[in-house]
Amino acid sequence: MLIPLRDHNPHSRFPAVTLLIIAANVVAWFYELSLGESLQGFILAAGAIPYEIVNHVDIRPRNLLPVPGSIWTSMFLHGGWLHIIGNMWFLWIFGDNIEYALGSVRYLVFYVLVGTAGALAQCFSMPSSTTPMIGASGAVAGVLGGYLMLYPRARVETLLPIPLLLTRFDVPAWVFLGLWFVGQFLIPTGSGVAWMAHVGGFVVGLGAVRLLARTRSHRPDGDVRVEYLPPR
Repeated sequence: MLIPLRDHNPHSRFPAVTLLIIAANVVAWFYELSLGESLQGFILAAGAIPYEIVNHVDIRPRNLLPVPGSIWTSMFLHGGWLHIIGNMWFLWIFGDNIEYALGSVRYLVFYVLVGTAGALAQCFSMPSSTTPMIGASGAVAGVLGGYLMLYPRARVETLLPIPLLLTRFDVPAWVFLGLWFVGQFLIPTGSGVAWMAHVGGFVVGLGAVRLLARTRSHRPDGDVRVEYLPPR
């Protein structure tokens, strides 16, 4: 497993929307922790249940929002510390550049669009499932797809967590994200990971980022930014 540490892709925009999305997920996570024994019922009401989405029905308990509203509520819920930390870490590293390229409003539209596409991909891949699906993974995967489309040559500082030998190195974004995408198809069946949401969000992100990008270059003329990387 490759872990991104940072990307060498500076920009001049404060990533307000990215930070707000992260904050919303963190608040939702701590709310989940506060529910105690009521958590399971909340997940059933707020999680995206494939059978409900595909058949446009609301099975008990009643959803927080009318079908298919659980797609959007599910995007802010997580199933564990590693789940939320992993999603938010990837969003923090790659989301700011997409926000810079699209602008705040279009970036928010993009995030919701790819998150919806990811959830639908998972729902229609297992339409009879009544297990609730939660997580921002589909939306974050869409951000990764958008990053690959706009910044394929950006360098990503990467950690290879080999026991007793932690290796750090830089790779082009197309290599890192390409390996990440291929790795989704290697996730074992029955692992509980909604990997089709990752695939769906990523693929839609590749195309949607071009449709929503500003008509002019996402790096304005004259706004040349460099980053000094010390020799190693």
